[in-house]
Amino acid sequence: MIIKRIIFLISIVTALAFTTRDSTIKSTSVIITTESSLVVRGTTNVNTFSCVFNINKFKNPIHVNYCVEGAKMVFKKTALVLDNNCFDCGGKGINSDFQKILKTDKYPQITLFLKEITPLENTLDVQASINIEIAGIVKAYKIPVKVKKNNDMLITGDLAISLDDYGLEAPKKMFGLISVDDTIEIFFQLAVREK
Repeated sequence: MIIKRIIFLISIVTALAFTTRDSTIKSTSVIITTESSLVVRGTTNVNTFSCVFNINKFKNPIHVNYCVEGAKMVFKKTALVLDNNCFDCGGKGINSDFQKILKTDKYPQITLFLKEITPLENTLDVQASINIEIAGIVKAYKIPVKVKKNNDMLITGDLAISLDDYGLEAPKKMFGLISVDDTIEIFFQLAVREK
């Protein structure tokens, strides 16, 4: 009976030793370099528009907290904050409309929370699980992301989101004759360097 209890305790301690070793939280800081780009693209019933984020306005360094669980990386309190007024859509009028769409006066930032990265089978790509907060509403997404590593790490991907999911409505122009489509796309190419 005592031997069975000892074997049971040893097996529990051994199991805990293996699981805690992988799940130790690690911390680092990264810088998003000026070789990066982040663009929001949309369409109206008349044409298309692009709003480019000013990369120099990233709040560097970005703190990254993660642990490794098997093949995936799980992130804790790791976020990319985008100030809405750092987007340039190419003109004063469309910039103003873009700020109205995002409700910038009440919600001045978009926040992307990195939750998890999982390798995709038979490829060098990964799947990123992220939460995006826009206008006070948070939605979860899983997107395929390409990662290349040279001197810096280059992370590229794109994501289509619905304005309606965030309770956002585009202003109508010229007595409602011009309207913005509900779906907008976020394209990103982030050159990341560990600090």
